[in-house]
Amino acid sequence: MSIDSLLERQGGVLSRDQALRAGLSRGAIDHLVRRRRWRPLHPHVYLAAGHRLDDEVAVRGAVLWAGAGAVLSGPAAAWWHGMADRAPTAVRVTVPRHRDPRGRSTVDVRRRALDPVDVVQVRGIAVTARPLTVVEASVDLGGRFLDRALQRSVRFPEVYAAHCRNLGAPGSARAGQLLIAAADRSASEAERLLVRMLRSSGARGWRCGFPAAGLLVDIAFPAAMVAVEIDGWARHADAVRARADARRQDVLVRAGWTILRYTWHDLVERPGAVLAEIGSEVRRARRAR
Repeated sequence: MSIDSLLERQGGVLSRDQALRAGLSRGAIDHLVRRRRWRPLHPHVYLAAGHRLDDEVAVRGAVLWAGAGAVLSGPAAAWWHGMADRAPTAVRVTVPRHRDPRGRSTVDVRRRALDPVDVVQVRGIAVTARPLTVVEASVDLGGRFLDRALQRSVRFPEVYAAHCRNLGAPGSARAGQLLIAAADRSASEAERLLVRMLRSSGARGWRCGFPAAGLLVDIAFPAAMVAVEIDGWARHADAVRARADARRQDVLVRAGWTILRYTWHDLVERPGAVLAEIGSEVRRARRAR
């Protein structure tokens, strides 16, 4: 690839190795640097004159400086994927364990092996895939970022699987806590969303927090004995909670209740189908009584 093609594709950034492979000599590169046609960003990484030093340049420069096998990670990866509004001051890169680039004030270097499934190519650089990016960036950006990402960008099972593949990595314990907290919030918000949907649809005969068989049902149609339960993401992440939910459902079924289960994604992605299913089951149960 020519120098001009490289500069166009990479926002004006290129490494010394890339320039050598494109046919420039070491002397030619040094001449361009002396003449200030190329500005050093990091050792052996340059920004060509006429290109602005912006967030994209900072990210590309950090990954090129970190060298072979470097993967954009953490909040910088979230920004690169379009899941975060701002790029961080320090760009995080993950490099293989055998690599040992010296840290820099603007580059946060982590050393560990990544599963190939957790690495993708986006706009010409290697970056952690969205599920792992959400896991790692949430440690820095907090629960609000995690909630938004789970609602808009990724599904919980994918994020939880990425978390499990990377147990023991820096921040993984905190990430696990955030995932459970997000799961609890999702169940509460999903229940509120279903209430709004039922009200808007004009549905009748339902109650929130209805006592049944010694339990409280999220949404109940008592006359039809139909219970609508909202599953939070924690049901996938917490085996103890999943077993408790199964026992809870067994108790309600033995007491004669029909159980319908929905998630946040069900309510957001197919609200009409959810309301239709609930209405159909309630009518069927009433006719059967």
